[in-house]
Amino acid sequence: MDGYLAELPEARTPAVTRLRQLCRTELAGFTEVMAYGMPAYERDGVAEIAFASQKQYISFYLMRSDVRDAFATRLAGHDMGKGCLRFRNPATIDFDLIRDLLRATAANPGKIC
Repeated sequence: MDGYLAELPEARTPAVTRLRQLCRTELAGFTEVMAYGMPAYERDGVAEIAFASQKQYISFYLMRSDVRDAFATRLAGHDMGKGCLRFRNPATIDFDLIRDLLRATAANPGKIC
């Protein structure tokens, strides 16, 4: 994981480091792994959260449809795919929303989409 962070563009390092810190704080009992070339957080061997620094944006993967549905109002207006919240500018990451999504994910197991 540290190698992943070390390879990030300098402009993205603080935001991605903060994402990792939030995940590690809020996802107690999850295991931090590298999956598909990106940091992921597993519960019982199943990834529920991941994030990645990609060419055009920083992606936050929320693989729980129940959590996405519960946060539909707060996610409205964000660049959101089926399970991927995208931030083109690291300065626009809504860390309060991310924290709340992580807390909701950690609260109860759920079905992965």
